[in-house]
Amino acid sequence: MNGHDIVIDVHNLTKRFDGRAVVRNLSMQVKRGSIYGFLGPNGSGKTTTIRMLCGLLTPDEGTGTCLGYDIRTETDKIKNRVGYMTQRFSLYQDLSVRENLEFIARIYGLARPAAAARAAIERLGLAGREEQVAGELSGGWKQRLALGACTLSSPQLLLLDEPTAGVDPKARREFWNEIHALANEGLTVLVSTHYMDEAERCHEIAYIAYGELLARGTVEQVIEGSHLTTYIVTAADANLSDLSDALSRTQGVDMVAPFGTSLHVSGRDADALERAIAPYRARGGLDWKRSEPSLEDVFIDLMGKARDNFQ
Repeated sequence: MNGHDIVIDVHNLTKRFDGRAVVRNLSMQVKRGSIYGFLGPNGSGKTTTIRMLCGLLTPDEGTGTCLGYDIRTETDKIKNRVGYMTQRFSLYQDLSVRENLEFIARIYGLARPAAAARAAIERLGLAGREEQVAGELSGGWKQRLALGACTLSSPQLLLLDEPTAGVDPKARREFWNEIHALANEGLTVLVSTHYMDEAERCHEIAYIAYGELLARGTVEQVIEGSHLTTYIVTAADANLSDLSDALSRTQGVDMVAPFGTSLHVSGRDADALERAIAPYRARGGLDWKRSEPSLEDVFIDLMGKARDNFQ
Protein backbone atom coordinates (compact mmCIF):
# COMPACT_ATOMS: atom_id res chain seq x y z
CA MET A 1 0.00 0.00 0.00
CA ASN A 2 1.53 3.36 -1.00
CA GLY A 3 1.08 6.72 0.68
CA HIS A 4 -1.58 7.84 -1.80
CA ASP A 5 -3.86 5.00 -0.60
CA ILE A 6 -3.87 6.33 2.98
CA VAL A 7 -6.17 9.22 3.86
CA ILE A 8 -5.65 9.27 7.64
CA ASP A 9 -2.31 8.31 9.17
CA VAL A 10 -1.85 9.31 12.81
CA HIS A 11 0.49 8.09 15.53
CA ASN A 12 0.32 8.28 19.34
CA LEU A 13 -2.30 11.03 19.53
CA THR A 14 -2.99 12.23 23.07
CA LYS A 15 -5.40 14.94 24.19
CA ARG A 16 -6.00 16.10 27.76
CA PHE A 17 -8.69 18.26 29.31
CA ASP A 18 -8.16 19.56 32.86
CA GLY A 19 -5.25 17.18 33.25
CA ARG A 20 -7.27 14.09 32.27
CA ALA A 21 -6.29 12.20 29.12
CA VAL A 22 -9.43 11.86 26.97
CA VAL A 23 -7.42 10.22 24.15
CA ARG A 24 -4.22 8.30 24.89
CA ASN A 25 -1.53 7.20 22.41
CA LEU A 26 -4.00 6.55 19.60
CA SER A 27 -2.62 5.39 16.24
CA MET A 28 -4.70 4.53 13.18
CA GLN A 29 -4.71 4.44 9.39
CA VAL A 30 -7.70 4.79 7.09
CA LYS A 31 -7.57 3.70 3.45
CA ARG A 32 -8.87 5.83 0.61
CA GLY A 33 -12.42 4.98 -0.47
CA SER A 34 -13.15 2.92 2.65
CA ILE A 35 -15.85 3.21 5.30
CA TYR A 36 -14.06 3.13 8.63
CA GLY A 37 -16.22 2.56 11.70
CA PHE A 38 -15.12 4.22 14.91
CA LEU A 39 -16.86 2.53 17.83
CA GLY A 40 -17.05 2.91 21.55
CA PRO A 41 -19.33 3.98 24.40
CA ASN A 42 -20.32 7.57 25.06
CA GLY A 43 -17.43 9.52 26.53
CA SER A 44 -14.82 7.18 25.06
CA GLY A 45 -12.95 9.88 23.09
CA LYS A 46 -14.44 9.34 19.62
CA THR A 47 -15.54 12.93 19.07
CA THR A 48 -12.27 14.33 20.43
CA THR A 49 -10.34 12.12 18.00
CA ILE A 50 -12.49 13.17 15.05
CA ARG A 51 -11.93 16.84 15.91
CA MET A 52 -8.18 16.32 16.05
CA LEU A 53 -8.24 14.62 12.65
CA CYS A 54 -10.04 17.47 10.93
CA GLY A 55 -8.04 20.29 12.53
CA LEU A 56 -10.59 21.53 15.07
CA LEU A 57 -8.44 20.42 18.02
CA THR A 58 -4.65 20.29 18.33
CA PRO A 59 -3.28 17.14 19.97
CA ASP A 60 -1.11 17.58 23.05
CA GLU A 61 1.12 14.78 21.82
CA GLY A 62 1.49 12.72 18.65
CA THR A 63 1.81 13.36 14.94
CA GLY A 64 -0.05 12.56 11.77
CA THR A 65 -1.57 13.55 8.47
CA CYS A 66 -5.08 13.80 7.10
CA LEU A 67 -5.44 13.87 3.30
CA GLY A 68 -1.67 14.26 3.18
CA TYR A 69 -1.65 17.42 5.31
CA ASP A 70 -0.13 17.77 8.78
CA ILE A 71 -2.85 17.78 11.45
CA ARG A 72 -0.88 20.36 13.46
CA THR A 73 0.41 22.83 10.90
CA GLU A 74 -1.91 22.52 7.88
CA THR A 75 -5.33 22.51 9.48
CA ASP A 76 -6.85 25.05 7.07
CA LYS A 77 -6.03 22.81 4.10
CA ILE A 78 -7.66 19.86 5.87
CA LYS A 79 -10.82 21.80 6.77
CA ASN A 80 -11.33 22.87 3.16
CA ARG A 81 -11.38 19.24 2.00
CA VAL A 82 -13.41 17.58 4.76
CA GLY A 83 -17.14 17.32 5.34
CA TYR A 84 -18.06 17.05 9.02
CA MET A 85 -21.51 16.00 10.23
CA THR A 86 -21.96 16.46 13.98
CA GLN A 87 -24.18 14.51 16.38
CA ARG A 88 -26.73 17.31 16.60
CA PHE A 89 -28.60 18.88 13.72
CA SER A 90 -26.70 22.13 13.18
CA LEU A 91 -28.50 23.81 10.27
CA TYR A 92 -30.99 26.67 10.54
CA GLN A 93 -34.31 25.42 11.89
CA ASP A 94 -36.30 28.38 10.53
CA LEU A 95 -34.96 28.15 6.96
CA SER A 96 -36.32 25.80 4.33
CA VAL A 97 -34.41 22.81 2.97
CA ARG A 98 -33.54 24.79 -0.17
CA GLU A 99 -32.53 27.92 1.74
CA ASN A 100 -30.26 25.96 4.07
CA LEU A 101 -28.48 24.23 1.18
CA GLU A 102 -28.11 27.42 -0.86
CA PHE A 103 -26.72 29.24 2.20
CA ILE A 104 -24.16 26.50 2.86
CA ALA A 105 -23.22 26.47 -0.84
CA ARG A 106 -22.50 30.22 -0.64
CA ILE A 107 -20.36 29.71 2.48
CA TYR A 108 -18.33 27.15 0.53
CA GLY A 109 -17.98 29.72 -2.27
CA LEU A 110 -19.56 27.51 -4.90
CA ALA A 111 -20.05 29.27 -8.25
CA ARG A 112 -23.70 28.22 -8.65
CA PRO A 113 -25.21 27.77 -5.18
CA ALA A 114 -28.81 27.33 -6.38
CA ALA A 115 -27.78 24.60 -8.84
CA ALA A 116 -25.66 22.87 -6.18
CA ALA A 117 -28.62 22.90 -3.79
CA ARG A 118 -30.95 21.46 -6.44
CA ALA A 119 -28.47 18.67 -7.21
CA ALA A 120 -28.20 17.74 -3.52
CA ILE A 121 -31.99 17.76 -3.17
CA GLU A 122 -32.38 15.35 -6.08
CA ARG A 123 -29.53 13.08 -5.02
CA LEU A 124 -30.77 12.64 -1.46
CA GLY A 125 -34.45 12.20 -2.27
CA LEU A 126 -35.50 15.57 -0.82
CA ALA A 127 -37.49 16.56 -3.90
CA GLY A 128 -40.93 17.79 -2.86
CA ARG A 129 -39.62 19.04 0.48
CA GLU A 130 -37.56 21.96 -0.85
CA GLU A 131 -39.73 24.61 0.82
CA GLN A 132 -40.36 22.71 4.06
CA VAL A 133 -38.87 24.43 7.09
CA ALA A 134 -35.97 22.38 8.46
CA GLY A 135 -37.27 22.52 12.02
CA GLU A 136 -40.42 20.66 10.95
CA LEU A 137 -38.55 17.71 9.40
CA SER A 138 -38.45 14.31 11.08
CA GLY A 139 -35.14 12.99 12.38
CA GLY A 140 -34.52 10.94 9.23
CA TRP A 141 -35.14 13.85 6.86
CA LYS A 142 -33.00 16.17 8.98
CA GLN A 143 -30.26 13.59 8.69
CA ARG A 144 -30.49 13.60 4.90
CA LEU A 145 -30.44 17.38 4.83
CA ALA A 146 -27.34 17.49 7.06
CA LEU A 147 -25.61 14.91 4.84
CA GLY A 148 -26.47 16.99 1.78
CA ALA A 149 -25.01 20.09 3.40
CA CYS A 150 -21.70 18.50 4.38
CA THR A 151 -21.18 16.95 0.93
CA LEU A 152 -22.05 20.10 -1.11
CA SER A 153 -18.39 21.01 -1.59
CA SER A 154 -17.46 17.51 -2.85
CA PRO A 155 -15.12 16.74 0.08
CA GLN A 156 -12.42 14.10 -0.13
CA LEU A 157 -13.15 12.87 3.40
CA LEU A 158 -16.45 12.65 5.27
CA LEU A 159 -16.41 12.60 9.08
CA LEU A 160 -19.71 11.50 10.61
CA ASP A 161 -20.09 11.74 14.39
CA GLU A 162 -22.88 9.35 15.46
CA PRO A 163 -25.04 10.56 12.57
CA THR A 164 -27.95 8.15 13.06
CA ALA A 165 -28.63 8.72 16.75
CA GLY A 166 -32.34 9.19 17.30
CA VAL A 167 -33.62 8.11 13.87
CA ASP A 168 -35.76 5.09 13.04
CA PRO A 169 -34.34 1.84 11.58
CA LYS A 170 -35.68 2.51 8.06
CA ALA A 171 -34.05 5.95 7.96
CA ARG A 172 -30.80 4.47 9.29
CA ARG A 173 -30.75 1.84 6.57
CA GLU A 174 -31.43 4.40 3.83
CA PHE A 175 -28.69 6.63 5.24
CA TRP A 176 -26.18 3.78 5.11
CA ASN A 177 -27.16 2.95 1.55
CA GLU A 178 -26.24 6.54 0.67
CA ILE A 179 -22.92 6.28 2.53
CA HIS A 180 -22.00 3.16 0.56
CA ALA A 181 -22.93 4.93 -2.67
CA LEU A 182 -20.61 7.81 -1.77
CA ALA A 183 -17.78 5.39 -0.89
CA ASN A 184 -18.26 3.62 -4.22
CA GLU A 185 -17.61 7.00 -5.87
CA GLY A 186 -14.26 7.22 -4.06
CA LEU A 187 -15.19 9.22 -0.96
CA THR A 188 -13.51 8.10 2.27
CA VAL A 189 -15.83 7.94 5.29
CA LEU A 190 -14.97 7.83 8.99
CA VAL A 191 -18.12 7.24 11.01
CA SER A 192 -18.50 6.93 14.76
CA THR A 193 -21.35 4.78 16.02
CA HIS A 194 -22.39 2.48 18.84
CA TYR A 195 -24.81 0.44 16.73
CA MET A 196 -23.47 -3.05 16.03
CA ASP A 197 -25.42 -3.46 12.77
CA GLU A 198 -23.82 -0.25 11.48
CA ALA A 199 -20.36 -1.44 12.50
CA GLU A 200 -20.89 -4.58 10.45
CA ARG A 201 -21.52 -2.44 7.34
CA CYS A 202 -18.05 -0.85 7.60
CA HIS A 203 -15.01 -2.05 5.67
CA GLU A 204 -12.88 -1.74 8.80
CA ILE A 205 -13.57 -0.86 12.41
CA ALA A 206 -11.71 0.44 15.44
CA TYR A 207 -12.94 0.21 19.01
CA ILE A 208 -12.03 2.91 21.52
CA ALA A 209 -12.84 2.93 25.24
CA TYR A 210 -11.77 5.53 27.78
CA GLY A 211 -9.43 7.11 25.24
CA GLU A 212 -7.55 3.97 24.25
CA LEU A 213 -7.79 2.04 20.99
CA LEU A 214 -8.46 -1.56 22.03
CA ALA A 215 -9.07 -3.34 18.71
CA ARG A 216 -9.05 -2.65 14.98
CA GLY A 217 -9.37 -4.43 11.65
CA THR A 218 -12.20 -5.96 9.68
CA VAL A 219 -15.19 -7.24 11.67
CA GLU A 220 -13.95 -10.80 11.12
CA GLN A 221 -10.44 -9.90 12.31
CA VAL A 222 -11.72 -8.15 15.45
CA ILE A 223 -13.94 -11.11 16.37
CA GLU A 224 -11.14 -13.61 15.70
CA GLY A 225 -8.67 -11.50 17.67
CA SER A 226 -10.90 -11.56 20.73
CA HIS A 227 -10.23 -15.31 21.20
CA LEU A 228 -13.66 -15.63 22.79
CA THR A 229 -15.55 -18.88 23.11
CA THR A 230 -19.29 -18.27 23.44
CA TYR A 231 -22.30 -20.29 24.55
CA ILE A 232 -25.94 -19.25 24.25
CA VAL A 233 -28.07 -20.41 27.18
CA THR A 234 -31.87 -20.52 27.22
CA ALA A 235 -34.20 -21.71 29.96
CA ALA A 236 -37.62 -23.31 29.87
CA ASP A 237 -38.99 -20.72 32.32
CA ALA A 238 -37.02 -17.88 30.66
CA ASN A 239 -35.74 -16.69 34.07
CA LEU A 240 -31.98 -16.53 33.85
CA SER A 241 -31.13 -13.74 36.29
CA ASP A 242 -29.90 -16.09 39.05
CA LEU A 243 -27.79 -18.03 36.55
CA SER A 244 -26.37 -14.79 35.19
CA ASP A 245 -25.36 -13.64 38.67
CA ALA A 246 -23.74 -16.98 39.48
CA LEU A 247 -21.82 -17.21 36.21
CA SER A 248 -20.60 -13.63 36.56
CA ARG A 249 -18.80 -14.65 39.75
CA THR A 250 -17.34 -17.85 38.29
CA GLN A 251 -13.66 -18.01 37.41
CA GLY A 252 -13.16 -18.76 33.72
CA VAL A 253 -16.24 -16.80 32.65
CA ASP A 254 -15.18 -13.42 31.26
CA MET A 255 -18.52 -12.11 29.98
CA VAL A 256 -22.20 -12.76 30.68
CA ALA A 257 -24.79 -10.69 28.85
CA PRO A 258 -28.56 -11.08 28.44
CA PHE A 259 -29.94 -11.11 24.90
CA GLY A 260 -33.72 -11.28 24.98
CA THR A 261 -34.67 -14.58 26.61
CA SER A 262 -31.13 -16.00 26.47
CA LEU A 263 -27.69 -15.41 27.93
CA HIS A 264 -24.41 -15.12 26.05
CA VAL A 265 -21.65 -16.65 28.15
CA SER A 266 -18.08 -16.15 26.93
CA GLY A 267 -14.52 -16.78 28.00
CA ARG A 268 -11.10 -16.07 26.55
CA ASP A 269 -9.74 -19.46 27.69
CA ALA A 270 -11.90 -22.19 26.12
CA ASP A 271 -10.79 -24.92 28.55
CA ALA A 272 -11.32 -22.71 31.60
CA LEU A 273 -14.77 -21.76 30.32
CA GLU A 274 -15.71 -25.41 29.82
CA ARG A 275 -14.70 -26.22 33.40
CA ALA A 276 -16.58 -23.17 34.72
CA ILE A 277 -19.90 -23.98 33.06
CA ALA A 278 -19.77 -27.78 33.50
CA PRO A 279 -21.80 -27.81 36.77
CA TYR A 280 -24.48 -25.61 35.23
CA ARG A 281 -24.77 -27.63 32.01
CA ALA A 282 -25.94 -30.59 34.06
CA ARG A 283 -28.92 -28.66 35.41
CA GLY A 284 -32.34 -29.44 34.04
CA GLY A 285 -34.32 -26.85 32.12
CA LEU A 286 -31.25 -25.20 30.59
CA ASP A 287 -30.27 -25.47 26.93
CA TRP A 288 -26.62 -24.73 26.08
CA LYS A 289 -25.47 -24.18 22.50
CA ARG A 290 -21.97 -23.37 21.29
CA SER A 291 -21.98 -20.26 19.10
CA GLU A 292 -19.62 -17.97 17.26
CA PRO A 293 -19.05 -14.80 19.30
CA SER A 294 -20.92 -11.81 17.96
CA LEU A 295 -19.40 -8.36 17.51
CA GLU A 296 -21.46 -7.22 20.48
CA ASP A 297 -20.00 -10.05 22.60
CA VAL A 298 -16.53 -8.81 21.71
CA PHE A 299 -17.32 -5.20 22.57
CA ILE A 300 -18.90 -6.09 25.92
CA ASP A 301 -15.78 -8.08 26.71
CA LEU A 302 -13.52 -5.20 25.65
CA MET A 303 -15.45 -2.81 27.87
CA GLY A 304 -14.94 -5.16 30.80
CA LYS A 305 -11.17 -4.99 30.27
CA ALA A 306 -11.03 -1.21 29.73
CA ARG A 307 -9.73 1.17 32.39
CA ASP A 308 -12.02 4.07 33.26
CA ASN A 309 -10.08 7.33 32.84
CA PHE A 310 -12.38 9.11 35.31
CA GLN A 311 -11.12 6.89 38.14
